[in-house]
Amino acid sequence: MTTVEPPEAGPAAAPAPQAHSLLGTAARRDPYAFYRTLREEHPLLWDDRLGAWLVSRYADVVPALGDPALVGPRRGTCCGPGTVHCAQEYSAPESAFALLREVCARTAYVLARRLAGRQEADLVEEFCRWLPTGTIAAATGLSYGAVMGRPCGGPDRSRAAAPCATDAGRRRGGTGVALLAARCADQAALTGQALASLMANLLENPEQLELVKAVPALIGQAWDESLRRNPPVHVVLRRAVRDLAISGGTVPAGAAVALLVGAASRDPDRFAHPDTFDLHRTNPGGLAFGPADCPAARVAELQAECAVDALLTAMPGLRPADAFEAVESGLLTRAPRLLLVRPC
Repeated sequence: MTTVEPPEAGPAAAPAPQAHSLLGTAARRDPYAFYRTLREEHPLLWDDRLGAWLVSRYADVVPALGDPALVGPRRGTCCGPGTVHCAQEYSAPESAFALLREVCARTAYVLARRLAGRQEADLVEEFCRWLPTGTIAAATGLSYGAVMGRPCGGPDRSRAAAPCATDAGRRRGGTGVALLAARCADQAALTGQALASLMANLLENPEQLELVKAVPALIGQAWDESLRRNPPVHVVLRRAVRDLAISGGTVPAGAAVALLVGAASRDPDRFAHPDTFDLHRTNPGGLAFGPADCPAARVAELQAECAVDALLTAMPGLRPADAFEAVESGLLTRAPRLLLVRPC
C-alpha cells in the first residue's frame, strides 16, 4: 500500500505516535485495549507505519462503510462488513435455503460425531474450518479445493451463473441450492472464523451455553452477539476519492482509510458493557456480514445454527479442555486458531 503523507489538521487528526500504530506492539498484544485508546483519545489518527487513517468510533465507522466517497476493491460475490443494501443480483428461493440447511445439518452432524467420544479435540481445525466448505461442496458436487478457489474447476467467482455448480446441483435438489451455495463460496473461510469465535464465546460463558442447550432458538441471538463482540473482519481498507470530513478532521483525497470494525463493535457509546458476551443483547448492531436479507449472511447464520445444534447434540457435555484459554490472532481478520475441547 502506498504511504500517503498526512495533511495539516487539528488535534483530532494528529499523526500517530509509534505506540499507536495498528502494526505496533500494543495493537498486537491487546487490540481491544488499543482500540479503546483510539476511541477515547484519537478517533481519527494517521498511522504512518500502515500508511492509512484509522477510524475507530461506531458513529464514524458505520456511515463511512457506506460512504461512496470511500472506495475499495470489489472482491467476492456478495456483501462485506457494514453493507446497508445487498448488492447480490441473485434472489434465491426459500426452497434453496431450506435444502441448504438440510445439507449443512447433515454435514455438521457427521463432523460432530467424529469428535464425540474423544478425550480432546480442536474445534477450529476439525469442525469450524470444515463445515462451511463441506456444506458448499456437498450442495454443489464440487471438490473442497474448488470451493476454496483452487484451480480445479471451482465455482465461477463472478456474479455470473456458476455452470459447473449448477449442473452438479441438479442431482442434489435442483439448481437453486447449488447456485446459492456456489455464490456463498467466497464467505466460507470467513464463516469458519466466525464459527470459531461463536464456539469460544459460548464455551467461555457456560451459563449462556446452558441457555442455548435448553432453548436452541437462542442460537441466532448468540451468533449475532458473537459477530458483534468478535467480528471476523476487524479492519476494512478504503481509499478516499475526495476530501472527507470524519470525526472532527479531514481525510484528503487519495488517502487510505482503515475502518476499524473491531473497535466500533466494542464502542461503549453504542453498546452497554461492550466487552461482555450477552446473547440477550437487543439490537446488537453487528457489522460482520452485511444486511440480514443478504443471501451470504443468511447462509452463514444457518450454518451457525446447524453447527451449534450438531455439536451440542453429539456432545452434550462439551466443555473447554483443562486449563485451555482461546486466544484470537490476526490483523485484518481475527479468530481463534485453536479451540481445544473435551467432547464428553
